[in-house]
Amino acid sequence: MKRQVTLDEVAERAGVSRSAASRVINNAPHVSKAKRDAVQRAVSDLGYVPNATARALATQQVGAVVLAISSDNPQVFADPFFAEVATGVNSVLEETELELVLQLATTTRGQTRLEQVLRTRQADGVMLMSMHGDDPIAQLAEESDVPVVFGGTPISFEPRYYVDADNRGGARLATEHLVETGRSRIATITGRMDEGAGMARYKGYQEALAMAGLDARRVGYGDFSEESGGRAMEQLLAEHPDLDAVFVASDQMAIGAMRVLKDAGRTIPGDVAIVGFNDVALARHTEPPLSTVSQPIQSLGREMARMLLALIAGESPTPLILPTRLVKRQSS
Repeated sequence: MKRQVTLDEVAERAGVSRSAASRVINNAPHVSKAKRDAVQRAVSDLGYVPNATARALATQQVGAVVLAISSDNPQVFADPFFAEVATGVNSVLEETELELVLQLATTTRGQTRLEQVLRTRQADGVMLMSMHGDDPIAQLAEESDVPVVFGGTPISFEPRYYVDADNRGGARLATEHLVETGRSRIATITGRMDEGAGMARYKGYQEALAMAGLDARRVGYGDFSEESGGRAMEQLLAEHPDLDAVFVASDQMAIGAMRVLKDAGRTIPGDVAIVGFNDVALARHTEPPLSTVSQPIQSLGREMARMLLALIAGESPTPLILPTRLVKRQSS
């Protein structure tokens, strides 16, 4: 049986973006004559046959996609992590006719609005982030006719389409680094444990200490915010005053933890070494500069947007795990 030609191959042959090729095939407006002619030639040369279902959906496009964050923190868009994700998403959508709508499902009203988008197809596609526990929106999204891409994975199930970072491996790298520097009383400040990233980073910490034969019971619980990092550090100092290192599951929490350590008269890294996660821009400007696990945050947003465009165009992309790496600075 002859292999079916993909939309990507048509776009490559025509020398245009996948979204431009999709607009030509679906007779959408706002495409130059040169691009339209190039795509039509590529379709003819390659023998491309559009997916009938995808084409029917494409002709009914709303013209917008949603980036939705399920969080109970109304300041979430001020978090440098989500700001960089949104920048990555927007950089891809700028090449299309689709508008980006940011939606925060923090209240009952916000959650209801997102449910309506998923049930009644009020957007051409949805990117979902920060799913907690058994959030019913996650399951509704997975069952919806609207194309949906998850940023990260819920802890309750693995969705069909998602982009994530190697959270577990990154946390393991960070903790192994602390062990290699001679630290033996290593604590952690977790992220939200009802989120996939929070749980994965905690497991990576546990695995590294188990391999080193060290105690992994020095645990403080946070929610990825700077304030929660400070509170968890206060708790850890009270319960484990002999700790000599901390792996913190986000840079924002690490900044809060560093403030508490300094207020307690602990030097960094002399008394306590500290490593964060994400490598946001602020991590380079703390005092001392923060060692951290770098994940390609803007790339996460870009790949989510590209995967969503592929779904809208009738493709079936595969899930993607982005690599993480350790960035050593003066805090460890």
